[in-house]
Amino acid sequence: MSDTHLDRVYGARTRDEARAAYDDWAERYERDLCAMGYRLPAAFAAVFAAYVPRGAGPILDAGCGGGIQSEPLALLGYGPLIGIDLSEGMLAVAEGKGLYAELRAMALGGRLDFPDDHFAATFACGCISPGHAPASSFDDLIRVTRPGGLVLFSLRADAGQDPDFPGAVARLESAGLWREVFSTAPFQSMPYGEPEITHRVHVYEVL
Repeated sequence: MSDTHLDRVYGARTRDEARAAYDDWAERYERDLCAMGYRLPAAFAAVFAAYVPRGAGPILDAGCGGGIQSEPLALLGYGPLIGIDLSEGMLAVAEGKGLYAELRAMALGGRLDFPDDHFAATFACGCISPGHAPASSFDDLIRVTRPGGLVLFSLRADAGQDPDFPGAVARLESAGLWREVFSTAPFQSMPYGEPEITHRVHVYEVL
């Protein structure tokens, strides 16, 4: 694991700084995460398969990175998959895997360039988190997902979590925009590199 890459990602103060940090890390990103025992993709895919019908589509991979989360979903027959990420370097890695019907450079946190009610399911794995995509990302993920569709996401469950993130989830539920369907118990997501970090995987239905 490169402390320099990690420090740059978590230390980014602007979207341009974050984009540059991920561009520079793109070629080694998955290798470094896997060396830390990265468990989110397997846990996330299991939850996704339990709640999203295989024929549902299109599916948005929001903050897709190099496509590590869409790989098991593509193997299970899900699609078409549309991926978005702020980093062109990460998108180039994802494109090389041949998983996606479409890949677009787009940042979470503002209005996404998709129409309302467009996706049957939307997911964001490992990216809506302090130092990454902001809590405001949830609002537009709901907008682009059809009523009755599912939004699946991971959130940190350890002391490093910013309360704004679970607060945003609760605010949107109180507003009647979505409802909780399922959440896992907390689990270590990178036990060999960052054992203090835990995550939960959440499933919400858009109302």
